[in-house]
Amino acid sequence: MRKSILAELQLPDVRSDVTLADLTTLRVGGPARRLVAVHSEAELVGCVRKSDADGEPVLILGGGSNLLVDDAGFDGTVVKVETKGVQTDVSGCSGAIVSVAAGEDWDALVVRTLEDEFIGFEAMSGIPGLVGATPIQNVGAYGTEVADSIETVRTYDRKEGEVRSFAAVDCGFTYRSSRFKKEQGRYVILSVTFQLRLGSMSSPIRYPELARVLGVEVNSRAPATSVREAVLNLRRSKGMVLDDRDLDTWSAGSFFTNPILDERESAALPADAPRFSQPDGRVKTSAAWLIERAGFGKGFGTGPARVSTKHSLALTNRGGASASDLIQLARQIRAGVQDRFGLTLVPEPVLVGCGL
Repeated sequence: MRKSILAELQLPDVRSDVTLADLTTLRVGGPARRLVAVHSEAELVGCVRKSDADGEPVLILGGGSNLLVDDAGFDGTVVKVETKGVQTDVSGCSGAIVSVAAGEDWDALVVRTLEDEFIGFEAMSGIPGLVGATPIQNVGAYGTEVADSIETVRTYDRKEGEVRSFAAVDCGFTYRSSRFKKEQGRYVILSVTFQLRLGSMSSPIRYPELARVLGVEVNSRAPATSVREAVLNLRRSKGMVLDDRDLDTWSAGSFFTNPILDERESAALPADAPRFSQPDGRVKTSAAWLIERAGFGKGFGTGPARVSTKHSLALTNRGGASASDLIQLARQIRAGVQDRFGLTLVPEPVLVGCGL
């Protein structure tokens, strides 16, 4: 009854009853009634606009690396973003302005910027997924966030039915969040424009673990290519670089965000709990530390869904796990941390059709 969506847009890349487990890094999720791959901004906007007008449920799918889909699947249209394009404008004064389509691979972009001697992404090497997902989650690693480099985000506003661009200051970036995440489903990311520094030396190394590996002081610099290699090695050691042969990478990365605490909550934690001061005066602690101290160490679990053997913050599919298996494990961990420390962990992946 919704064939008009496809007929009017004349989209050639359409499939029915696609198993979403094949399109997510957790490798779980039931069928989508329809999957449409879009290859241009016009196709992406047109497909979403027409689906919304017809009352068709829509799921925007990028790399599938931050997604947990219910075993029942998605009874609607999954729009798979495969838009491409990178435009670069280099100025000696403002550095490099790099505008990137949402469907470009993030880590391939990191490699490209390093080859061009643009600085800012090196500490975020090895993160899976597409460029369009990065501002939603304000993706970051090892002391760096994409918000540090974003100039503008171009979107399709489904509520207003128009294309809108947001300057970085209007994106509402906070730790692992943004206006695009807070108003989940309203904005479809079309492209992202970054401003990067020119050079071969990295941005200041803010993360102590990375500084130690590189043999430099915190806030000093290192060759950007060396930073990338060090980050990739650290991520591999934690099962955070995708590898079909390594079941620890059959995950959505960190399953919970690190809690941001007020003064009272921070004081209530044990004295040896990690505490990292935040610009707004609050304190960030480690979700991994909380999980381990609550009794859920690396490798915890007996079924096909278990805690990673390399990092206690990742929940993994050891082969044959279902979405319900992973949700059950996540609930057990969250309840254990709540009982032990009085804190409620917040999931980082997008949960589709399932919840904690």
